[in-house]
Amino acid sequence: MLRSELVAKLTEENDHLRQEDIERVVAVILGQIGEALADGGRVELRGFGTFSVRRRDARIGRNPRTGEPVEVAAKSVPFFKAGKELRARVNGGEDPEAR
Repeated sequence: MLRSELVAKLTEENDHLRQEDIERVVAVILGQIGEALADGGRVELRGFGTFSVRRRDARIGRNPRTGEPVEVAAKSVPFFKAGKELRARVNGGEDPEAR
């Protein structure tokens, strides 16, 4: 789903709100999630999942064309872990981690 599709769906379900207002709300929500992650924080949306930041150490990689070793710098990457309800919904009502 694209951001524009999300805005269209929210507009359709909330016809009392203007599309511009919904676009602003979606932008603020996504912006706040990004800001929290950029600050090294964590965002938990109950029933959906948790966004966090994980640190990847520096390592020696390989150039796929030449096979030569290449230094890959340490970096932080965003990480998402789906919540129990989302995992169950994706797997047809059954949580695969509950086994």
